[in-house]
Amino acid sequence: QVQLVESGGGLVQAGDSLRLSCAASGGTFSRYTMGWFRQAPGKERELVAQISVGGGVTNYADSVKERFDISRDNAKNTVYLQMNSLKPEDTAVYYCAGRYRFSAKYDVWGQGTQVTVSS
Repeated sequence: QVQLVESGGGLVQAGDSLRLSCAASGGTFSRYTMGWFRQAPGKERELVAQISVGGGVTNYADSVKERFDISRDNAKNTVYLQMNSLKPEDTAVYYCAGRYRFSAKYDVWGQGTQVTVSS
Protein backbone atom coordinates (compact mmCIF):
# COMPACT_ATOMS: atom_id res chain seq x y z
CA GLN A 1 0.00 0.00 0.00
CA VAL A 2 0.88 3.64 -0.34
CA GLN A 3 1.08 6.24 2.40
CA LEU A 4 -0.68 9.56 1.81
CA VAL A 5 0.07 13.02 3.18
CA GLU A 6 -2.15 16.02 2.44
CA SER A 7 -1.01 19.62 2.39
CA GLY A 8 -2.19 23.02 1.23
CA GLY A 9 -5.09 23.70 3.56
CA GLY A 10 -5.55 27.00 5.30
CA LEU A 11 -7.77 29.98 5.98
CA VAL A 12 -9.12 31.87 2.97
CA GLN A 13 -11.94 34.26 2.18
CA ALA A 14 -15.07 33.41 0.24
CA GLY A 15 -14.39 33.59 -3.47
CA ASP A 16 -10.72 32.71 -3.11
CA SER A 17 -8.92 29.70 -4.54
CA LEU A 18 -6.82 27.05 -2.89
CA ARG A 19 -4.95 24.00 -4.13
CA LEU A 20 -4.61 20.91 -2.01
CA SER A 21 -1.90 18.34 -2.65
CA CYS A 22 -1.64 14.73 -1.61
CA ALA A 23 1.75 13.10 -1.84
CA ALA A 24 1.99 9.32 -2.02
CA SER A 25 4.91 7.13 -1.13
CA GLY A 26 5.69 3.50 -0.49
CA GLY A 27 3.59 1.96 -3.23
CA THR A 28 2.59 2.01 -6.86
CA PHE A 29 0.64 5.25 -6.99
CA SER A 30 -0.24 4.91 -10.66
CA ARG A 31 -2.36 1.84 -9.89
CA TYR A 32 -4.59 3.60 -7.35
CA THR A 33 -7.85 5.32 -7.99
CA MET A 34 -7.69 8.47 -5.88
CA GLY A 35 -10.35 10.53 -4.21
CA TRP A 36 -10.77 13.62 -2.09
CA PHE A 37 -13.21 13.50 0.81
CA ARG A 38 -14.24 16.13 3.29
CA GLN A 39 -15.91 16.21 6.66
CA ALA A 40 -17.42 19.35 8.13
CA PRO A 41 -18.28 19.75 11.82
CA GLY A 42 -21.47 17.89 12.63
CA LYS A 43 -21.71 16.34 9.17
CA GLU A 44 -20.86 13.00 7.64
CA ARG A 45 -17.81 12.48 5.49
CA GLU A 46 -18.56 12.95 1.81
CA LEU A 47 -16.78 12.20 -1.42
CA VAL A 48 -15.82 15.45 -3.12
CA ALA A 49 -13.98 14.25 -6.21
CA GLN A 50 -12.52 11.10 -7.68
CA ILE A 51 -9.97 10.44 -10.40
CA SER A 52 -9.17 7.21 -12.20
CA VAL A 53 -5.82 5.46 -12.27
CA GLY A 54 -4.68 7.16 -15.44
CA GLY A 55 -6.47 10.43 -14.79
CA GLY A 56 -8.87 10.06 -17.69
CA VAL A 57 -12.09 9.78 -15.70
CA THR A 58 -13.17 12.19 -12.99
CA ASN A 59 -16.33 12.81 -11.03
CA TYR A 60 -17.46 15.40 -8.52
CA ALA A 61 -20.05 16.00 -5.90
CA ASP A 62 -22.81 18.26 -7.19
CA SER A 63 -21.94 20.86 -4.58
CA VAL A 64 -18.45 21.40 -6.01
CA LYS A 65 -18.96 20.65 -9.69
CA GLU A 66 -17.68 23.47 -11.93
CA ARG A 67 -15.71 24.90 -9.02
CA PHE A 68 -13.28 22.13 -8.06
CA ASP A 69 -10.86 20.24 -10.27
CA ILE A 70 -9.12 17.01 -9.35
CA SER A 71 -5.94 16.03 -11.17
CA ARG A 72 -2.96 13.77 -10.72
CA ASP A 73 0.66 13.64 -11.72
CA ASN A 74 1.75 10.04 -11.61
CA ALA A 75 5.36 10.98 -12.26
CA LYS A 76 5.30 12.97 -9.02
CA ASN A 77 3.09 10.51 -7.12
CA THR A 78 0.74 13.36 -6.31
CA VAL A 79 -2.96 14.10 -6.60
CA TYR A 80 -4.32 17.64 -6.46
CA LEU A 81 -7.59 19.33 -5.71
CA GLN A 82 -7.89 22.80 -7.18
CA MET A 83 -10.66 24.64 -5.37
CA ASN A 84 -12.06 27.83 -6.87
CA SER A 85 -14.82 30.21 -5.83
CA LEU A 86 -14.69 28.86 -2.32
CA LYS A 87 -17.73 29.21 -0.11
CA PRO A 88 -18.08 29.09 3.67
CA GLU A 89 -19.89 25.77 3.30
CA ASP A 90 -16.71 24.30 1.84
CA THR A 91 -15.14 24.56 5.28
CA ALA A 92 -14.10 21.07 6.35
CA VAL A 93 -11.22 18.75 6.94
CA TYR A 94 -10.20 17.42 3.56
CA TYR A 95 -8.77 13.93 3.17
CA CYS A 96 -7.22 12.18 0.25
CA ALA A 97 -7.74 8.47 -0.13
CA GLY A 98 -6.85 5.67 -2.49
CA ARG A 99 -8.09 2.31 -3.63
CA TYR A 100 -6.03 -0.16 -5.57
CA ARG A 101 -7.02 -0.43 -9.23
CA PHE A 102 -10.61 -1.76 -9.27
CA SER A 103 -11.07 -2.21 -5.53
CA ALA A 104 -14.51 -1.12 -4.36
CA LYS A 105 -13.26 0.36 -1.09
CA TYR A 106 -11.05 3.30 -0.26
CA ASP A 107 -8.69 1.75 2.28
CA VAL A 108 -5.68 4.07 2.23
CA TRP A 109 -6.17 7.46 3.87
CA GLY A 110 -4.21 10.57 4.61
CA GLN A 111 -4.32 12.46 7.89
CA GLY A 112 -6.42 15.35 6.60
CA THR A 113 -5.87 19.06 6.10
CA GLN A 114 -8.13 21.83 7.38
CA VAL A 115 -9.76 24.23 4.94
CA THR A 116 -11.58 27.19 6.45
CA VAL A 117 -13.46 29.69 4.29
CA SER A 118 -14.56 32.91 5.92
CA SER A 119 -17.54 34.89 4.71
